[in-house]
Amino acid sequence: MTGFVHSAAIIRAALLFGALLVFAAPIVAAETAPPAAADRRISIHDGFVDEKTCASCHGDQAAAFAKSHHAKAMAIANDRTVRGNFNDVRFDHDGIATSFSRRDGRFFVRTEGPDGKQGEFEVKYTFAYEPLQQYLIDLRGGRLQALDIAWDTGKQEWFWLGEGTPAKPRSTYHWTGPFYRWNRTCIDCHSTDPRSNFQPETNDYKSTYVATSIGCQSCHGGGAKHVEWAEARSKGASMTIGPDLGLSQVDTNACFGCHSRRIKLIDGYAAGMPFLDHFSPALLRPDLYFPDGQILDEVFEYGSFQQSKMARAGVTCLDCHKQHEATLKADGNALCIQCHTETAPERFAKNDPSGVFDTPAHTHHAAGSSGAQCANCHMPERTYMKVDPRRDHSFVIPRPDLSVAYRTPNACTTCHEGKANAWAAENMDKWYGTAWRARPTIAHAFAAAARSEPASIEALRNLIVDKEQAGIVRGSAIVQMSRIGGADVVTDVNEAARDSDPVVRLGAAEAAGNLPPELRLRAVGKLLGDETRAVRVATATALGSTPSSDLLGNQRRNFDAAVEDLRAYVEANADVAEAQNSYGTFLFGQRRAGEAEKAFRQAIVLDPALAGPHINLAELHRAMGQNDKSERVYAEAIAISPDHADLRYGHALSLVREKAMPEAIRELGEAIRLDPVNARYKTTLAIALDSLGRTQEAFELLGRAVAGGELDDDLLGTAVRYGLKLRHFPETLEYAEALARQQPDDPQIAELVRQLREVTGTK
Repeated sequence: MTGFVHSAAIIRAALLFGALLVFAAPIVAAETAPPAAADRRISIHDGFVDEKTCASCHGDQAAAFAKSHHAKAMAIANDRTVRGNFNDVRFDHDGIATSFSRRDGRFFVRTEGPDGKQGEFEVKYTFAYEPLQQYLIDLRGGRLQALDIAWDTGKQEWFWLGEGTPAKPRSTYHWTGPFYRWNRTCIDCHSTDPRSNFQPETNDYKSTYVATSIGCQSCHGGGAKHVEWAEARSKGASMTIGPDLGLSQVDTNACFGCHSRRIKLIDGYAAGMPFLDHFSPALLRPDLYFPDGQILDEVFEYGSFQQSKMARAGVTCLDCHKQHEATLKADGNALCIQCHTETAPERFAKNDPSGVFDTPAHTHHAAGSSGAQCANCHMPERTYMKVDPRRDHSFVIPRPDLSVAYRTPNACTTCHEGKANAWAAENMDKWYGTAWRARPTIAHAFAAAARSEPASIEALRNLIVDKEQAGIVRGSAIVQMSRIGGADVVTDVNEAARDSDPVVRLGAAEAAGNLPPELRLRAVGKLLGDETRAVRVATATALGSTPSSDLLGNQRRNFDAAVEDLRAYVEANADVAEAQNSYGTFLFGQRRAGEAEKAFRQAIVLDPALAGPHINLAELHRAMGQNDKSERVYAEAIAISPDHADLRYGHALSLVREKAMPEAIRELGEAIRLDPVNARYKTTLAIALDSLGRTQEAFELLGRAVAGGELDDDLLGTAVRYGLKLRHFPETLEYAEALARQQPDDPQIAELVRQLREVTGTK
């Protein structure tokens, strides 16, 4: 993006934007929806029909679907759907008291409200079915908020969904804040054809859906054409209609639209539409996946399954899951040996899955035991939302050796609690020999990349050019390579931009954002006209700071078209502060400061507690030479969110520009208190102290940081400079030697070390 945006703010905004998608995919879900008249949000949208119409002809399928968690994703709260204990019970956590009661068939919660005071709120809907159920509360303006206290259907008790210290009222993660807003983060996947209908003028919602919960038309698409055909047929009339009889083609896209960690690019997704034209999936980032590709954060199934050999062989969700009940097609290992038999099924002639696996000779566990179950070894579980175990779908083999090196999970020690990874590795050596240790893995490359090791670049390059690797692996590798290699990997990014796999091209487009701005157009300019929307949007974003004069001919036309795709993404996420903030950054890069300011201000309205928009607005004013406005924006943001270190740091810099040095030093001290391991904050404070003649204080501050193990190059360099200024040569030698170890090829540092050793008499 543009240079004026703090990198810390970008990272924080990206993580938060990723975090809000936690609720965007189906959690598992509440009871079958009550009659349509009971729910005022039901609206039969164009092309759709009342869900009851489907059941009138397809009774068996409707009956099977009614048993599924999908059918119970959301429901009007009533005696039949509410599973939690509302019989005048109280739940306490971290000093917050919440009580649950019922009156006249209605359900109420008394807890801390948006103003910080206790208030009573009526539950309007249930949300999810098991292993947990949440409850939606109407806070006016059409907003439905998901209470962050949920019901554990297994233990039959209330529990708090959060971690750490509870969020404060008026903050992003308070249950009344943007993160828990159903209209924004949950709506896409728990109802049939949901439409948030956000009203930017009033910041209200007029949300509607065809059915309260997931229904037939969620997967088969709008049924109006199909019903028209069926009615004509029943009357003996003919009607020209395609082979799918007016319904969408059900394939894995219908599943991945919700079962993925992704960003929505445009409204109006329906089953059968191309996934990457409506969503941009999260790639294998170190905050989301372990280095070997196993699930870390709540990413659902898409990202892990795409890595698997099964996905590349053409296996789909419906090979294992019943399409209506959403349960498994067979119990235990019978599910796997549909394909993994002694004789390869004809379908997989090119990807031979044959073998004898369901036997103690392979599992080394007693037949029928937990350890003999294929899924327990190759699809280990990880628990989310405290009570909801989800299986990894990358179908890895246990690798305790990688667990030792990179702390990745493995099924052996996950099951055998208390046993060491070395114990598991020794047993695998006895059972299978040592060849398993040499099996190809992406872990080494991605683990090294997570540590920003330059040596990881070649390992990542090998993954990118390996066409046997999954597209999501190769696309993720080019992103990580660009983060470390910068300008040195422009050719690699350019090659990835030519790849036939759209996910690799998506990775190239995202990678371009890590290149110097002047090199981005050459690397990915061709992707502005890509056939896939996700790629075009990522490319337009990466090229946001490219001057218009550099875009000639078709590139200019393609750029303008890609910007329209970007604008559609912003409109589809009009109530998402992170989207508005990102768009503001793009607009400023295009020298459209007025529009950028409007986008930043809208982001602040949507989520006042989010630091990024405040920082970007303040820095926009700074770039425009309006230092007084910049300082005022920071001060206003701190009044809302006093515990954001990056806001304190930005405010300090604005005070420096205003020549208010004592106030700036106080703010830098606050930034360090809030983020005590940030070397940049300490280096800046030292520079400020030195400017006031307090060089000894600055030197001592930096010395304490080095003693604490902080060996940042800038911090060390500043410590060396002030040590020389104060003529504290022994300490300065220590810092110069540390700097030389980190930059062994710098002749100037080497010469400085030599001179300091000579002065101090050190050998």
